[in-house]
Amino acid sequence: MGVKFTLMGTTAGLGVPAFHCNCIACREARADPFWARTRSGAVLETGKENILIDASPDLSKQLLRERIQSVDYLFVTHWHYDHFGGIGDLEYYVKLERKRPVALFLPPSAVDDFAKVYPFLEEVFVIEPWEFGKSYAFEGIELTVLPARHSIETGGILLAGSKRAAYFTDTAGLPAPTARQLQGVDTLICDATFNGANWFPHSHMNWQEAIALGESIRAQHTVLTHLAMHYSTPITAAQLQEKLKDYAQVSLAYDGMVLTI
Repeated sequence: MGVKFTLMGTTAGLGVPAFHCNCIACREARADPFWARTRSGAVLETGKENILIDASPDLSKQLLRERIQSVDYLFVTHWHYDHFGGIGDLEYYVKLERKRPVALFLPPSAVDDFAKVYPFLEEVFVIEPWEFGKSYAFEGIELTVLPARHSIETGGILLAGSKRAAYFTDTAGLPAPTARQLQGVDTLICDATFNGANWFPHSHMNWQEAIALGESIRAQHTVLTHLAMHYSTPITAAQLQEKLKDYAQVSLAYDGMVLTI
């Protein structure tokens, strides 16, 4: 039947709307909460276990919205605040409900940083550095961390179940070995941070670059996520949807979007 994969958040570091911003994207999100976006993260539900990918600062809100009541594993793709800032939201779940630590897979370069930032969580998690190329088997799904191209050590996630899906929220294209491994993937969910000029071409993509990446690896379906919307040229979701009409195999991610893998 496949494993349920939910995009819990689909924007970059600011969120949409941002409290200080009155751009057209933020006005759209205030007028229609469907287009509000929390910081990026996802959850795999196997029926036996729940595996989080990243813990955004909006994690508690996301778990409530998706009615996720248990967490068994957490993979953090990289040590940027918009991807790890919600780790502390699991503290009292573990202490009061689960009563045993959650397995936390971190980038090797982030293990010391975690200990410095969250010394009070050492009893909440069992820390294991993830390894590029290593596969982790769960019920009905295999998860492999592959190199992304970002400003710090960053992993993207390849999911292999009844279908193959790749989740790369922060990447500027792909390293050649990763691109080869993702050839023909059923779904590519990837960084489409910018509309217009790409301010950080060594770390992120704009939506046209994301579409080109999907085409280059022959992805059957490309889903645009990590959408900043505010910059470099603000754009509403409605306007971006209109532009995507020319791309039959491309979709715009939204919070709560579900895929079956």
